[in-house]
Amino acid sequence: MGARSPAVRTTGLSKRFGKSVALTHLDLVVAPGTICGFLGPNGAGKTTAIKLLAGLYRPTAGSVEVLGHDVASARDRVQASIGYLPGDFTGYADQSGRRFLRLLAQLRGGVDDSFVAHLAERLEVDLERRIGTLSRGNRQKIGIIQAFMNQAPLLLLDEPTSGLDPLMQREFHLMLHEARDRGQTVLLSSHVLSEVAEVADDVAILREGSLLDLRSMADLRCGLSRRVELRFGDDVPAAAIRQVAGVHNLEVLGLTARLDLTGEAAELLRAVLPYDLRDVQIHDTELADVFLGYYTQEAPRAHDLPQGTVGSAPHPARLG
Repeated sequence: MGARSPAVRTTGLSKRFGKSVALTHLDLVVAPGTICGFLGPNGAGKTTAIKLLAGLYRPTAGSVEVLGHDVASARDRVQASIGYLPGDFTGYADQSGRRFLRLLAQLRGGVDDSFVAHLAERLEVDLERRIGTLSRGNRQKIGIIQAFMNQAPLLLLDEPTSGLDPLMQREFHLMLHEARDRGQTVLLSSHVLSEVAEVADDVAILREGSLLDLRSMADLRCGLSRRVELRFGDDVPAAAIRQVAGVHNLEVLGLTARLDLTGEAAELLRAVLPYDLRDVQIHDTELADVFLGYYTQEAPRAHDLPQGTVGSAPHPARLG
């Protein structure tokens, strides 16, 4: 795989189970050394997409390329190069965590025992206990360790923080950032907006098996509009305000102007400072409101949209 080759590339990827469509026309490119979040409600197609990437499902249509290899023709090689955490991880109930991890390590050609011990210490899990006696959260920690322990180039993590308490979630997020800093690529699924917003460099938003949008978190935040209220001591300079780039939905109520602003506020403030400006209030739009908008309105399907490259795309898929 070349230095700038994608870690993941899917083209027209679709999956049906009988008459049920789980995923349709997914075109996705994930740049190496990034964290990409699959965000969507239950049934959006996140788990199906991850299992297709891991070679656990065969696609109904389309192709999957992981780390430069076609998954259909190089399945074993791909699976040896990923760390995978299924959403329904249980492990072997009658084995201790340590024995279970050693078994997997042998199957993978060996791992660094000191790194396994380091992960167990960070996650505060007792590897001597049988997995069947562990709480849901501690079983999930075993699953996280087995995904991370061979330091694979690509991590595929399905709802990884399920069952973890807030402190362990924070520790796990640190582990994700450290993996990225080591050059690993991470693709995780979640229905928790705050998690994706905190850890992901890029986000793929899914609904009912289709990709609605694909962009970097930085681009998403930059595009957020803010509600601005300007109060003047004299007439509102509406004409000057309308000339400012990024101003939308201007309303004038007496000596007060209310508007939506996309981008930086500096240009707007420069435009109104020569006037009798008395007060400014700026209210940020919550990311939650933006994401909820994808699920509360009719949105075009992803295969009707121009597709882009996550992590380095000049033209990511967008709505509207």
